[in-house]
Amino acid sequence: MRLFIAINFEEDFRDALIDIQDDLMRCGVEGNYTAPENLHMTLAFIGEWDDPEGVLEIMKSVPMRSFSIALKGYGPFKDMIFADIEENEDLRAYVKRLRAALTEKEIPFDRKKFLPHVTLVRKAHRVKGAPLPEFDEAETMRVRGISLMKSERGSHGMIYTEIGYATAF
Repeated sequence: MRLFIAINFEEDFRDALIDIQDDLMRCGVEGNYTAPENLHMTLAFIGEWDDPEGVLEIMKSVPMRSFSIALKGYGPFKDMIFADIEENEDLRAYVKRLRAALTEKEIPFDRKKFLPHVTLVRKAHRVKGAPLPEFDEAETMRVRGISLMKSERGSHGMIYTEIGYATAF
């Protein structure tokens, strides 16, 4: 089973991300846009792992206080466009503790440096000379927990399903 740990978004935050995607489309950016129901922030990508209950136990064992996140803009990286999340020490400290707990229990995960972002468009390219839109969606959201997600390939792209949840205090 292909797993990852993520923050799923409340409706207003997701709507702000969709508005950015709409602005990018209007400005001629083409590519594979992330489906609205798949917008999330990955905290740890585990990949193929057959013990989701064990991962969920770890998620629930790592204490997390509720905190806020905020959009700060968007930008390109290689052939993708990401929404940037403001630097947040509570988020960064939690991800560090979560990843340390995964390591301690020998659950493998992608060890790339954690950079808080949301993938908006993959294989992005734009019409020559078309300017990117200005960022004006300064939305915030209170994070009240994290989700264990299963990723499956469907006939129309990836399908992400929440299979567990750990609540913040």
